[in-house]
Amino acid sequence: MNFVEEMRWRNMLQDIMPGTEETLNKEMCSGYIGFDPTADSMHVGHLMQVMTLIHFQRAGHKPYALVGGATGMVGDPSGKSAERNLLDEETLNKNVAGLQAQLEKFLDFNTGDNSAVMVNNYDWFKGFSFLHFIRDVGKHITVNYMMAKDSVKKRLEGETGMSFTEFTYQLVQGYDFYYLWKHHGIKIQMGGSDQWGNIVTGTELIRRKDGGEAFALTTQLIKKSDGTKFGKTESGAIWLDPKKTSPYKFYQFWLNASDDDVKNWIRIFTLLSKTEIEGLEVEHAAAPHLRALQKMLAKDITIRVHGETAYNTAVEASTILFGASTSDALNSLDEATFLDVFEGVQQSKISISELEAGINIVELLSDKTQIFPSRGEARKMIVGGGTYLNKQKYTDPESTVDESLLINGKYIIAQKGKKNHYLIIAE
Repeated sequence: MNFVEEMRWRNMLQDIMPGTEETLNKEMCSGYIGFDPTADSMHVGHLMQVMTLIHFQRAGHKPYALVGGATGMVGDPSGKSAERNLLDEETLNKNVAGLQAQLEKFLDFNTGDNSAVMVNNYDWFKGFSFLHFIRDVGKHITVNYMMAKDSVKKRLEGETGMSFTEFTYQLVQGYDFYYLWKHHGIKIQMGGSDQWGNIVTGTELIRRKDGGEAFALTTQLIKKSDGTKFGKTESGAIWLDPKKTSPYKFYQFWLNASDDDVKNWIRIFTLLSKTEIEGLEVEHAAAPHLRALQKMLAKDITIRVHGETAYNTAVEASTILFGASTSDALNSLDEATFLDVFEGVQQSKISISELEAGINIVELLSDKTQIFPSRGEARKMIVGGGTYLNKQKYTDPESTVDESLLINGKYIIAQKGKKNHYLIIAE
């Protein structure tokens, strides 16, 4: 597989240094991407770089994932309008461990010569004194060269300016490349297009310090067609950690991709072949309402991030509001996923002791929860067959509701008609 060609047809490639493709086609190369440990989990914004490393390895090359235990202490100014808060060492170590665990799920660390390798730049920076750094690294890169970088110019022209700490970031990242080139034989650094300046500083340091040759490749930054930021929703970032973003919400994020976005995302975030994707595009164009592209995208990436069981649970959860779910299916959902499904749905609370004694359905849906404004309206809807509890139709206004109906011992789903949902919580 031609790695660069693969990146091109998937619309992932942005910039590439002359000679990079020829070098990659000539022999197995080692290449790396850095991941900043600003949190203990990656979010979907990191997936472009994860996919780049996956394709790099599938093309027969050796991928290195660098977790920035040292650079995380400095702060990358690229794309930032203000200085970020620096993390303490304990938090950084926790974040590094979290990122390493996630990266191990995507890359093959036991596949012979091109097995993936994880490195942490804290390992070579922890004993590097400031005086040695400015003598052995700083003297090779001029201030003029550093100030010409877009990431530096934009900050210097802004209101907040830039600290010396962040100004030195490109030297620190540049030394990472030099160190990995020198000690691991790494020839190429990859990253997002906002990293081009930092990556090129590394190739320049290798050339000026040791007369060596190294290469650079960057990927496109992902933008949503509606102008909003990729990977962000009203409730925040979409994380890969299921404790931060449930598999259900993760699945829904991809399933709800617009038709314009999904045509790009299915190339970037899945491992489907060009033939498979083009076949899905034809299928989608013939019946857009069936959302073939969105369903395949959501399935592929949810399984790779969270596993098949979590994917199946997410699909089941997705049918709850408007599908024909059974009581067993409702009870099979863990509470976090259940509440995610009903996020934003009107909620009412009742006493669990009242349910234990049994409540008339009309009284429950009117006096106790105000789902209906009056008993008369509740009775009329029930008799008319438009009332459901836990997806089961109730037509007898004399029915009694008790604790046996509770989902996970706590919840009852009420419906007025097919689309109006309410969550009754027993406490």
